[in-house]
Amino acid sequence: MNANLYARFAQAWDEAGDRPALIVVDGGTTTYALLDRLAGQFAAVLAARGIKPEDRVVVQVEKSVGAVALYLGCLRLGAIFVPLNSAYTVAEVEYFLADADAALFVSAHGGDVSGVPGALLTTDPGSGLWADVLSSDPQVAIHHAGTDDVAAILYTSGTTGRSKGAMLTHGNLGSNAETLRQLWGFGPDDVLIHALPIFHVHGLFIALNTVFLNATPTIFLDRFDPADVRHHMRAGTILMGVPTFYTRLLADPEFGRDDVGTMRLFISGSAPLLADTHL
Repeated sequence: MNANLYARFAQAWDEAGDRPALIVVDGGTTTYALLDRLAGQFAAVLAARGIKPEDRVVVQVEKSVGAVALYLGCLRLGAIFVPLNSAYTVAEVEYFLADADAALFVSAHGGDVSGVPGALLTTDPGSGLWADVLSSDPQVAIHHAGTDDVAAILYTSGTTGRSKGAMLTHGNLGSNAETLRQLWGFGPDDVLIHALPIFHVHGLFIALNTVFLNATPTIFLDRFDPADVRHHMRAGTILMGVPTFYTRLLADPEFGRDDVGTMRLFISGSAPLLADTHL
């Protein structure tokens, strides 16, 4: 049995077809069928650049459909995905590239860094990796991975020393997503509002991995804005956020019961939620 997390996603997407996957405001809708194709195309482009299973692909880009498809392409190929905070400086990035033994650095600026080959990925589909992807054929089969094979490396915050790379396996990520899918009762009518960054556990591995296992539509916002989130609550059922999302919503005088009529679940993570905010 293939333990590759992408194989589990693909199984969930088999019947999803044209069901919306990522809904970008003013940017159109990416269906699950298209997301699957994009992941295959990204995998093909990475393979053409010499990336092999277990190679580390370090990524520092803005939140976008392309960034998600790149993550999925790495899973499909068996490469190890290493996301970095988009605010990290060049000096910080150089440390991560060396520590991760990166085979490729994908950034919004492109170019080699510290001898590591670089690739450009922006939100513009007409340049860099995007242009290569859109002209490629998704011929790469899903890599056969074991449960203990590393799928991603996520660096710690470094509060007690240099950041350390936490190795997360296909089994880790798949088990976590499936457990949360069941505990949170994801159903066929759920719609997630996603306003988190995708370079850390909450926004990428908890939010997206869980909805991908359920083939859930996701309203994919660039960032958190109380007015935008209030607007999209009329079409959503779940919001995943950090405590400041909720304190800012509650501080908005326009926020009220009419905004949450279809919402069934509010999830808070990444930091402690005060009891006063919860109540």
